[in-house]
Amino acid sequence: MELTKISQLLYQLKIANQEMTTVFEKTTGFSLTRYELMRILLCKGKCSQTQLQAVLKIDSAAVTRHLKLLEEKGYVTRERNKDNNREIFVKVTEQAKEAMARCERDHDTAQNTLNIGLSDKEEEQLLTLLNKLTK
Repeated sequence: MELTKISQLLYQLKIANQEMTTVFEKTTGFSLTRYELMRILLCKGKCSQTQLQAVLKIDSAAVTRHLKLLEEKGYVTRERNKDNNREIFVKVTEQAKEAMARCERDHDTAQNTLNIGLSDKEEEQLLTLLNKLTK
């Protein structure tokens, strides 16, 4: 693929990312990263900050900033590992579980306010292609 086409593709991905993350945050009240962070914790249970950093593919300072904001809002708790004082474990609170469930309920009942205009098959294809690009 020629450089011009790659540049156009990457720029369109950038614009799509900016627009969709803005819509996501306005609709859910959560930044996309913080929503994903809580979703991971809901699925996996208690995790270390290092594990979250690896899954989210962001640096440790960013994880710490997101967790600090979520902790201030009462959505996560952090505690030091008693066996290894350097390791910090994170888990979601009941308040976070309720907020996440409310987001999903609101999304489902609001006729897909986050509808991105793709069919289910197109969404699957896009996700597959984006995963391929990030591997």
